Amino acid sequence: MVRAPSLSGVILAAGESTRMGTDKALLPWPPSHRGHILSTFLSASIDRLTSVSDFVIVVVGRNEPNLAPVVYANGASLVRNPSPERGQFSSLQIGLQEVLNRGRDAAFVTLVDRPPAAEGTLTTLHSVMTTAPYSQWAFIPEYQGKHGHPVLLDRSIIQAFLDAPPTSNAREVEHQNQQHIAYIAVDDPFVTLNVNTPEDYAALVSAR
Repeated sequence: MVRAPSLSGVILAAGESTRMGTDKALLPWPPSHRGHILSTFLSASIDRLTSVSDFVIVVVGRNEPNLAPVVYANGASLVRNPSPERGQFSSLQIGLQEVLNRGRDAAFVTLVDRPPAAEGTLTTLHSVMTTAPYSQWAFIPEYQGKHGHPVLLDRSIIQAFLDAPPTSNAREVEHQNQQHIAYIAVDDPFVTLNVNTPEDYAALVSAR
């Protein structure tokens, strides 16, 4: 039987970006060499997820005033984490609850601190999900042996994340449901990339 989940996208963007010194969501991407910012990590991620999802939700924190114009200009929706200091897992639970509130049963979830994954990566994850047994709940891209984002989650593991105590983290929930997770090899270095410091971003830009 072919699975035909209704897909949504969730971007976690409520972090303080303290090591970067500026909001990572608004870093130019792709980098412009003429000084004109046409796109950012956030808008590029929205665009990529929109191509495979019914809608995209961006979870913001205290940075809402700065991110809201980008979110709305790119056709996404916004939900605020009122206590981002509780950590990324709290934003994940807020985003996934909104997915269920809107009647969807699967979600791509990614972080805003990187360029978006290749479109082929998303379509590969989706293709694997549609033919996978219902006992597989999550589909995680893997590049050179490292797991990354975006992850594709079905309703069962979404519920597992929502049922977990607020003090949990995503890795703990994954370990508890290891038998339900499939790791999918992809040829896409962006899935494992993290941009946390100005040096990380400079290296990424210079490699373009």
